[in-house]
Amino acid sequence: MSNAPAYNQPIAPNASRLLWAGFAAIFAAGVGFAIRGGIFDNWGKEFGFTATQLGAIGGAGFTGFCFGIIIGGVVADKIGYGKLVIAAFVCHVLSAFVTFGATTPANAYQMLTWGMFIFAFANGTLEAVANPLVATLFPHNRTHYLNILHASWPAGLVVGSVCGWILDDKLQLSWKLQLAIYLIPTVAYGLMFLGQKMPKSEASVKGTSLGDMFKDVGLLGALVICYLLSLFCAGPLGLPQGAAYGIAGVLLIAVGVLTKFSIGSLLLFVLFVTHSLIGAVELGTDGWIQNITGNLFTSEKGKFLFIWTSAIMFSLRFCAHWIERTLKLTPVGLLLVCAIIAMIGLRLASGMQTFGMALVALGIYSLGKTFFWPTMLAVASDRFPRSGAVAISIMGGIGMLSAGLIGGPGLGYSKDRYAADSLKESNPAAYASVKAATPSEFLFFSPVNAIDGKKLAEAQEAKTPTDAQKAIVAADRLGDRKTLSADSYIPMTMAIIFLGIVLYFKAIGGYRIVHIDAPAEPVSN
Repeated sequence: MSNAPAYNQPIAPNASRLLWAGFAAIFAAGVGFAIRGGIFDNWGKEFGFTATQLGAIGGAGFTGFCFGIIIGGVVADKIGYGKLVIAAFVCHVLSAFVTFGATTPANAYQMLTWGMFIFAFANGTLEAVANPLVATLFPHNRTHYLNILHASWPAGLVVGSVCGWILDDKLQLSWKLQLAIYLIPTVAYGLMFLGQKMPKSEASVKGTSLGDMFKDVGLLGALVICYLLSLFCAGPLGLPQGAAYGIAGVLLIAVGVLTKFSIGSLLLFVLFVTHSLIGAVELGTDGWIQNITGNLFTSEKGKFLFIWTSAIMFSLRFCAHWIERTLKLTPVGLLLVCAIIAMIGLRLASGMQTFGMALVALGIYSLGKTFFWPTMLAVASDRFPRSGAVAISIMGGIGMLSAGLIGGPGLGYSKDRYAADSLKESNPAAYASVKAATPSEFLFFSPVNAIDGKKLAEAQEAKTPTDAQKAIVAADRLGDRKTLSADSYIPMTMAIIFLGIVLYFKAIGGYRIVHIDAPAEPVSN
């Protein structure tokens, strides 16, 4: 059976308007993300943050997303998408004013962190609308249309990076003026959603209860998100470890009661774990890559490389269906190929010495990461229709929480660790003079006294650097390279998992699209 005849048959007359409204919403998020990533160095110099502190601030730009998308996903089928769009719009505007409140080293960390959190909450709320909405509008080819929807993310990254390039490197304007740019597409998506009627998900139409929507998630799936929430409570919220685990335990029991203690789908559990790796390697790396390439080359070249990789992603996300059909791949087969390519790209990037090699290495990496996020959402939608917006919203929340709590801070810690160890070995006296007073910490890894952000900036900007300053810059660059090398092990792990899932589907007769109370629809490529 071929799904080709239904390929361009949405279920609502305003499907195109809603698809592009969702596109504009995620585009606004991408613009804000890129601009924020490009002004990390401004914050480091102005407020003296270490890489780990910057990673934690950037991490709040992911963790807030989790709360927005999960809360939004749970209530979307009950209160309707329109109210969630209004809430997201208000939060997007509010986040700008909170971030602008960062004026001194004393208040900057808190204001920037909470500004990031509110911004991400708005982004998550919008994806709680856009993902299930597009999956509902185009039920016969979710992989294709979800990839088109998420082409908006790299498009926003390109525009945000170009704005940062011009306003920061060329005109050297205030970071606050740069950041305000994302409010323009925010107004645009608000107008595009205004007055539109939105269809309900398959689960909502069938009258599926919230408990039934959660049954495929079950205790196994809830365990993944509850663990990440415990990290959030113990980290950004600063609660004692015992209290953090206690809150996670209460939430886990609540899911158990709601689902009558359903174990949940083992496949969905594996997809959740894998999506946590995707969040860490895709968004965590995106949050740092401008900083890393800017250090290895120049700030201007770093922004250009970010634009280059984002442009590749934007273009390819319109080609997902064509690639699947041409290479005769299922969605999971596509994910397997992409994981292998991303691993190769990161390994090459860790050794790049010239700008030309950087274009090649990061181009390969961007090719690999292009289809991760939207295709994972498509797989969850295809296989677990009774979960409605719940499963894909939790999946998105897991990816963002992982990016914020593991990917961003983890790469920051890795950079701090490798750079500090290198400088300690090459020039102990220089290390003693520039090490930060507050140790950088990450999960269960041992603390490290990183290179102080202000002293690193002084060494990088010195016109006639001393031997000690040369050693500081060299150690920082080595830390960047080793961080990219360590990052490559994440897609390698993902490739192993995807191979297992491919073999699983082969054993049960192939990958099929599942419908509530209807025969499964085989995928024809």
